[in-house]
Amino acid sequence: MKAIRSMSIAAAILAALLVTANGARAEGSDTPDVSGDGLKAAGERIRQTGQQLQKDIQEKLEQLRKERAALVARQAAERRQEAEHARQQAEKDRAALAATREARQREALQASQEKARREAAERAAELERIHQAELKAKEDEEAALVRAQKESLDAYKAGTKQQKLGTQPQFGVDL
Repeated sequence: MKAIRSMSIAAAILAALLVTANGARAEGSDTPDVSGDGLKAAGERIRQTGQQLQKDIQEKLEQLRKERAALVARQAAERRQEAEHARQQAEKDRAALAATREARQREALQASQEKARREAAERAAELERIHQAELKAKEDEEAALVRAQKESLDAYKAGTKQQKLGTQPQFGVDL
């Protein structure tokens, strides 16, 4: 827009200069009248200059339009590249987040498995202690029964050696 205005202003100034220059030449010359051919030639030059300025303006406009189109295309390409880069970065971030989550889940699973193993080992150890305690109690009971049986047998043998027939107070004689 600025280029168009400056070109129009330049054309107007040039036209004014040509008219002024022709007027100054006419005043400085000895001929009091400007001929019709001179005016036609000056008008033709102004018209040609105007046409050239219009042509230059059109070329400049076309060039500016091409530059603008190229700029728009470049900006669109940059936006597409930025969008693609953002998409790729988001994909990388999602993958990293998924990997982090998976690692946390794996660690949590390993921790829970380890805890379950420890608890199972503790339960097995407790059951083994209970079993050993029960086994020891049964062995102690058996040992006590064996001792009681042996003591009973020993007492019986000792009692039979001391008692002979007739020595027993209730054996044999009524009084």
